[in-house]
Amino acid sequence: AAVLLTAGRADAHNSLLGTDPADGSTVDAPPASITLTFDQPAQSLGTEIVVLGPDGSAVSTGDAALVDNTVSQPLTTGLPAGAYTVEWRVTSADGHPLSGTLAFTAASGAEAAVPAAPETIEPTAEPTAEPQNEATVSATLAPQQELAEDEDAGIAAGVVAAIVVAVLAAGAVAVFVVRERRRSHAADGPAGTDGPTGPTGGDGRAEG
Repeated sequence: AAVLLTAGRADAHNSLLGTDPADGSTVDAPPASITLTFDQPAQSLGTEIVVLGPDGSAVSTGDAALVDNTVSQPLTTGLPAGAYTVEWRVTSADGHPLSGTLAFTAASGAEAAVPAAPETIEPTAEPTAEPQNEATVSATLAPQQELAEDEDAGIAAGVVAAIVVAVLAAGAVAVFVVRERRRSHAADGPAGTDGPTGPTGGDGRAEG
């Protein structure tokens, strides 16, 4: 009979005895882990516990730990307050799978991190040329205009001087030519002329 009783217990499915936190309970803060207690040890193959946070994301981390007839699942740290859901599945000692869900609420917790606003890069304004006022423009252009006027005046004076020199040179040449002509006429002297025709001899005296 004892043998039959032992064999019957070995073939029986695992039964869930309790959970920590308890199903439907409210705890002061999110726990560090979830623990399921069964009437007999479970098998590691196929055993899994998933814990969902208030926003529906998984907050369980790492693998479940099987110690004797308990199965524990670590949770991430810094969890916020709110409702949590536990979905579990274990493999009984006889190889039969068991599954179930439980829920609990954390009264307080870490404040939810506010997502940082994406950094925006402001376009760099291209430098614009500052408009120059009239006084600046006039001050800039005045020396240039004066320089141009001085250059024009210098050119005009040079032209006038060249014309005067040319006129004086032409006059000097004309005076020189006139003088040379006069000197030439003076050197030749007056040409010989015949006296009045009459009964004169060769020496110009009248024959007796």
